[in-house]
Amino acid sequence: MSITANRIKELRTQKKLTQQGLADILNSSRGTVAKYEGDERNPSFAMLSLIADALDTTVDYLQGNTDIPAKYPDNENNTGDEQPLTDAQKQVAYFIDPNATADEIEQIKKLVEIAKLSKRRL
Repeated sequence: MSITANRIKELRTQKKLTQQGLADILNSSRGTVAKYEGDERNPSFAMLSLIADALDTTVDYLQGNTDIPAKYPDNENNTGDEQPLTDAQKQVAYFIDPNATADEIEQIKKLVEIAKLSKRRL
């Protein structure tokens, strides 16, 4: 069984959700969730993003790219002032590069600020 299938099931059960409960959150069917967990079907990236949000984790964790399940891991740079991303911000971030490194994210932020200042589109 794939790591994604295992992690979806593991997190769903930790949150005390049934397959139907998760399906309801995702506006999907219980059968679809069962197929994801049974590794009979792979969720699209958009669905994986919805699943990650519903289970308070990240797509990277679900895909096995990190072993940190927390959506917002604690670190020394966390001031507690950060606001959660809006749906539009998440869409932009995933569209740009869902696998961007911290340095690449900073570069993207600078480019967006420059574009906003010049009132031009990227």
